Amino acid sequence: MLPTAHLQAAPAGNGAGISFPPNSAEKWVLPNGLTVIVQEDHSAPVASVQAWCGTGSVDEDEHLGAGLSHILEHMLFKGTKTRPANAIAQAVQDVGGYINAYTSFDRTVYWIDVPKAGVSAAIDVLADAMMNSTLPQQEYAKEQEVIRREFAMGMDDPDRMVGQLMFATAYQQHPYRLPVIGVMDIYNQLSHEQVMQYYRARYVPNNLTFVIAGDVSAAEVHQQLTELFKNSPAKALKPIYVPAEPPQLGRREVHEEFATELTRLALAWHIPEITHPDVPALDLLSTILGTGRSSRLYRRVREEAGLAFGVSAFSYTPGAPGVLGIDATTEPEKREPTQKLILEIIEEIKQARVAPDELIKAKKIALSHQLGSLTTMRGQASDIGSNWFLTRNLNFSRDYLDAIQKVTLEDVQRVAQKYLVDENLSIVSLNPKGSVAARSEGAAPAAAGEIQKIDLANGFRLLVREDARLPLVSMTAVFRGGLLAETPDTNGITHLMAKTLLKGTSTRTAEEIADTIEAVGGNIGSDSGNNSFSVSLDVTAPDLQLGAELLADVLLNATMPEKAITREKEVQLAGIKEDEE
Repeated sequence: MLPTAHLQAAPAGNGAGISFPPNSAEKWVLPNGLTVIVQEDHSAPVASVQAWCGTGSVDEDEHLGAGLSHILEHMLFKGTKTRPANAIAQAVQDVGGYINAYTSFDRTVYWIDVPKAGVSAAIDVLADAMMNSTLPQQEYAKEQEVIRREFAMGMDDPDRMVGQLMFATAYQQHPYRLPVIGVMDIYNQLSHEQVMQYYRARYVPNNLTFVIAGDVSAAEVHQQLTELFKNSPAKALKPIYVPAEPPQLGRREVHEEFATELTRLALAWHIPEITHPDVPALDLLSTILGTGRSSRLYRRVREEAGLAFGVSAFSYTPGAPGVLGIDATTEPEKREPTQKLILEIIEEIKQARVAPDELIKAKKIALSHQLGSLTTMRGQASDIGSNWFLTRNLNFSRDYLDAIQKVTLEDVQRVAQKYLVDENLSIVSLNPKGSVAARSEGAAPAAAGEIQKIDLANGFRLLVREDARLPLVSMTAVFRGGLLAETPDTNGITHLMAKTLLKGTSTRTAEEIADTIEAVGGNIGSDSGNNSFSVSLDVTAPDLQLGAELLADVLLNATMPEKAITREKEVQLAGIKEDEE
C-alpha cells in the first residue's frame, strides 16, 4: 500500500462521501534536471523541506550489499565546502528546525521540519549538503563505528532479523534480498574513496527532487533553488542493472534458531508493484486479514484459538514487485498449528470470499490511514514525494483511493486465488535455541534422493542429495557468470579463468593438485557456459573430507600464475582456430 495519500475519495457504506480538492502542488524541472515540487498550505506557519535522491540500496551496482546509500545518509551532514558539521546542526537549530533522514531500497530522503521563517535556511542547508558535502575522512571513521553498532543492535533484534530472513528467502535474485544497511562482511570492505565516488556519481541535480509543503511561496522556493543550483550542471547517470525476481516455482521454508524466548513466524507471497491494477484489492485483502483487533487473523488465531500473542498482515508494494506478508509471535511448540490455521483462513477466503461488511470496513480503514498521514506538513510532503517518485503522477494517491472504492468482493477473492498459492509462498521463523534441533531429531530422516537446501550466514547456498547406492561423492561449485556476463572486449575470459583456476593455489602447485586428487582415484575439473562457470570434483566416500578441502582450496586460494594464463590462452586460441577451420 502507498504509505500516504493526498486526495479525493468517498468511503464505502451509506455515509456521506468525503471530498478533497485536487492536488495543488506545483512542479518545475530546472535546466540541469533538478525537480522542484511545492505544495502551499497556509493552515499553519510551518513547513517540511525534503530532498529526495533517487538512489538506494538496490542502486549500489558493483558494491551491492555494502550499504553505500545508508552510510551516505549518515555522512551527508558531516560537513560541506563552506560548513563544518556543527555549523549544519547549528543552522537548523537556530531557526527552530528538526533535521533527519532515512534510506530505503530505492531512495534516500533528507528532511527538515521548520517554522515558516526558517524555510529559506532549511532549503539552503539541504542544497549545500546535496551538492557540496566533503565526507571528511575522520568523520567517516566515526560513522563506520556508529553503523557497526547499528548492525549489532539489529542482529540482536528478533523482529528485525526475521524480516531480513523473510526477504532473503522470498527474493533470490532481486536486491531486495539484501538489507538496506548492507551485509557486514561487504560493508567492512568499503573504503572512504568508494563512498566518495558513489556520492559524486549519484548525487547529481538530475537525480534529485526537492519537495516542500507548508506555509511557503512556491515562486520564492523555485527562485531560491534555481539560484542555489545554477552552477551545478546535470551529469550522466550510469544505468544500474537491477535483476528482476523470477517467478517462484515452489514453497520455500526456512526455520532457524535465535537468542529469543518466543518464535517469530513470517509468511510472504510475491505480489505486483504499486502501479499494478491488482494492488488495491491486495491491499484490502491484507487489511481484512490482519489490520486491527477485528481482523480475521487476530480474532481466529489470537483470540479464539489462543495460538499467537500477536498476528498481523501487511502489503508491501514499492516500485518493483513486492510481497503480501503475515507476521505472528507464538510459543515455539505452537508454530506449526499457528501456520496451519493461518493457511486455513486464507483458503477460506479463496473458497468463500470475504463478507460485505469486512470489505466496507477495510475500505474505511484504508481511507482513514491515508488521511491520518496528511495531518502534518511532513506527511503531505512525503505523500507528494512518494507519488512522484514511484509513479510520476502527483495525483496518484487520489487515483489509488478511487481504485480502492471500486474493489469488489469478487476482486478480493480473485487476487487471493491468484497470488496466495503454495508455489508462491515463503515461510520463515526464528525460534528459541534448541527448539528447532529438538524437532529435527524427532523427525524422520530425509528420504533417499530428496534434495536438502542449506543457507549459511555468509550467503553460501548448499544443495545436498544423499544417494547410498554407490560409495561415490560428486561436488560441484557453480557461479553466475559465463558468456552472458562478458563484453566484446572480454569475450572468452570466463573460459580462460575456469581453466587457470586449477593451475595452483597459495599452498599447492598445479602438479600437487593433480597428484592429490588422482592419488585417491578422484578427478577435478572446471567448465564455463553461457550463464555460469563451475568447478567439479569426484571422490570415493572415504575421501570426502580430502575432496572438500581440495575444492575449497581451489575456490578460495587460486593464484592463477601468469605463466599458466599465457599457456591456457594459447590453447584457447588454438581451439578457436580449429573451430573456425
